Amino acid sequence: MKQIQKTTIILFILFTTGCYYDNEEKLYAEVSTTCDLTNVTFAVTVKPILQASCYSCHSNSNANSSGGGIKLENYADVQTQAKNGKLMGTVKHTSGYQAMPKGGGKLTDCEISQLQKWIDNGTLNN
Repeated sequence: MKQIQKTTIILFILFTTGCYYDNEEKLYAEVSTTCDLTNVTFAVTVKPILQASCYSCHSNSNANSSGGGIKLENYADVQTQAKNGKLMGTVKHTSGYQAMPKGGGKLTDCEISQLQKWIDNGTLNN
């Protein structure tokens, strides 16, 4: 009987403290009211967004098994997706594109604006 109680308690703790997706900008909107678009670069801005939201499926090692063959780990691969419109179509959840990140929440408005700014600036490898 004690083993069943211990198991129940452990399961309860796991279910109530498990993983979930929170978007800090949406949770604490009053804290993050500005979006810096002044110095958007691939290395400092774009790559960290992709690492945080896309690499679980679109890294070089995962792309073939869970990312539909689309790689977003290297600059050239990201530039290709940016120039053909698929990067912004998917993250903006535009009709005709598969909404990304898959199974997660939409990128923040700021992150989407930063990606767009990088594209508007010529998709430089900076």
